[in-house]
Amino acid sequence: VVPFLPPGVGICGVFPRRLSHFSSLHKISYTTTLLVGTPVLLITFIVGLVISVFQAATQIHEMTLTFIPKILAAIIALFIFGSWMMIKLVDYTRENFNLIASLLK
Repeated sequence: VVPFLPPGVGICGVFPRRLSHFSSLHKISYTTTLLVGTPVLLITFIVGLVISVFQAATQIHEMTLTFIPKILAAIIALFIFGSWMMIKLVDYTRENFNLIASLLK
């Protein structure tokens, strides 16, 4: 049995307009995660693919040959894209704090 709820209040006691804030927060968090993680992952993937083709062509199967260039590529990618990634994360955090403040009003 569902108790009587005042108009505009959902079953969980959350106003429907606040639920739309949470769904937009989900979408923004996924987008930010993809944007921030993609440059480093993509560059590391490309370097790993090039090294795999090199290893297949030369039949050199040294384990350290795969790890060291990928680590160096990830560090270089962080130096190149680090400031942009930090700006995106700070903007995301600021937007979350503004959303929390608007929910408490």
